[in-house]
Amino acid sequence: MKKMLRELKGVGEKTEKLFQKLGILDTEDLIRYYPRDYDAYQEPVKISQLQEGSVQAVRGTVVSGVYVTPVRAMQVVSVTVADDTGRIGVTWFNVPYLRSTLKKGSVFVFRGKAVRRQGKLQVEHPEIFTSAAYEEVLHTLQPIYSLTAGISNKTIMKLLRMVLEDDGLMTEYLPEEIRERYHLPEYGYAVKTVHFPPNRQELLTARKRLVFDEFLLFILAVQLLKEKTEEAKNTFPMKRTWTTERIMENLPYTLTGAQKNAWLEIEQDLCGQALMSRLVQGDVGSGKTILAFLAMIMAAENGCQSALMAPTEILARQHYEAFLRLMEEQGLSFSAVLLTGSGTAKEKREINKKIASGEAQIIIGTHALIQKKVEYHRLGLVITDEQHRFGVKQREALTTRGNPPNVLVMSATPIPRTLAIILYGDLSISVIDELPASRLPIKNCVVGTSWRPKAYSFIERQVRQGRQVYVICPMVEESEGLDGENVLDYTKNLQVLLPRDITVAYLHGKMKPADKDRVMEGFVRGEIQILVSTTVVEVGVNVPNATVMMVENAERFGLAQLHQLRGRVGRGEYQSYCIFVKGKEEEETSKRLEVLNRSNDGFFIAGEDLKLRGPGDLFGIRQSGDMQFRIGDIYNDADILKLTSEAAGDILSMDPDLSLPRHQALKERLSSYMKDDLENLGL
Repeated sequence: MKKMLRELKGVGEKTEKLFQKLGILDTEDLIRYYPRDYDAYQEPVKISQLQEGSVQAVRGTVVSGVYVTPVRAMQVVSVTVADDTGRIGVTWFNVPYLRSTLKKGSVFVFRGKAVRRQGKLQVEHPEIFTSAAYEEVLHTLQPIYSLTAGISNKTIMKLLRMVLEDDGLMTEYLPEEIRERYHLPEYGYAVKTVHFPPNRQELLTARKRLVFDEFLLFILAVQLLKEKTEEAKNTFPMKRTWTTERIMENLPYTLTGAQKNAWLEIEQDLCGQALMSRLVQGDVGSGKTILAFLAMIMAAENGCQSALMAPTEILARQHYEAFLRLMEEQGLSFSAVLLTGSGTAKEKREINKKIASGEAQIIIGTHALIQKKVEYHRLGLVITDEQHRFGVKQREALTTRGNPPNVLVMSATPIPRTLAIILYGDLSISVIDELPASRLPIKNCVVGTSWRPKAYSFIERQVRQGRQVYVICPMVEESEGLDGENVLDYTKNLQVLLPRDITVAYLHGKMKPADKDRVMEGFVRGEIQILVSTTVVEVGVNVPNATVMMVENAERFGLAQLHQLRGRVGRGEYQSYCIFVKGKEEEETSKRLEVLNRSNDGFFIAGEDLKLRGPGDLFGIRQSGDMQFRIGDIYNDADILKLTSEAAGDILSMDPDLSLPRHQALKERLSSYMKDDLENLGL
């Protein structure tokens, strides 16, 4: 039975609050807080074999005294270590007590990252082991968790070891015949092994079970949602209207063939007998928003209200302003309102009054649209932008006010159709796989870290021409055991390297929503020239003035994700550029990234991403966007996803409501999943 974290030995109020930042409230959350990577402790190498940028171990003798030098607010401890192939400097920060450990002539194994400082290679802040202590961890896989300030990897490991002794938390719920058919280990074994794997093979076996479970629960939940949708009658059947035809004819550009096909499918759904439940999938910039606006206008012409819900206030405001521009250009006179959390109480009251009376026909906003105070008059259409930002409960909060409305979902994540049919089982799918002819192709290059000085000069020239720049890093802050650029340090470095009149700011997912909005607003207005960010900008706003996207440690991202990031530039009249910086010079990495050079088609890239991934590609390439599973990855684990879809089909065809005794435990787990996890996943 699960316990609150506070009930565990060693967890006080302060630690409890820190764990809450990681989304861990109880022991169940903790055991499902899977490692984000593993650190493999390999044989020590010779000093002459150390590679810049890699974490490696060397066995060496301390051949100098211990020097402690004050640098700004830090104390830097340094020694020289030697073996039979050479010498190297080793430094630590703020650990002056090491001077009593590091005696001249003593032999240790030093494990850390080799970096180049002032032209010389040195090892920074390594772990120190005696030879015997290193033998104990040699060839083991040590889990690495995502952390927050104040929580260390060791703290999480210690608590997990304590919690995993309680087998009651890991009750088996998969029927035995499913486990046998798909060669899956028991749940308890899988959970313990994924946190503390004895070796790589057992880790792969354990992970397969947990990924299978996650996909199975998701697909079963989606199928149950689909049943509800299919039974629902369209209580807002609409008629085609000439207004939408006239708008399409008068647009300053011609819709692509793919846009026209998608619009035809949306129009047919809105006029049909069954409720619309449709996903429009298309690259960033493929023209999904105009289709959403046409659907809202069609609803208004038929006497219905429509609500467009965006993930951020900035995006909601951009949609609202774009809709007002469209009305002005086309001579339309619908009543549109913008409802977000930051409005004053008086403004919200006025807007709510217009929504309740039916005066407001077009309602655009954020999560504020689903607050209980908001009462709709005749809500016939709900559009969600970037579905993964909205949970099923939030979507249902709109669909249960009176009669359920038609639902249209827009997503920029390119997922191959075979997988999309499984994942979006409750939605019909329209694909926009053409980009408007007017868009200039983005110029791409894949480079190593030595190219950075040239990149910075190029970025400075672009800024001097009045343009703006995104720089993407894989991490928010430096993390123990993980290589890779981080947003906070990178921002400081750029502020030092670039002239002071160039404003560099940072953005990441751990910031408060108001702070994120403030920074993004500054970038939209052009007050910030360079934005250093995590992938939080994927679901981004339209900044036509941004012409450079530079991605650090590009090998750490999935190709489909990199393609989405690339879509944040090239949205205006200026030539745009994308610079993918490889942190590691590996042939496989170059082969993968070269796909982005060859194509700007998101669906082709997503398909190639699937082909280029092997079963050993466990970590380091993490998709984001739609479908943020805890451990599964729809690209990496496409084969498991297909098996799971087959298993879910077999279970439901035999026992549609999971009433057989063998499915009782699964039914209980599914019920809990639909209440909690599905909400977090966002479908």
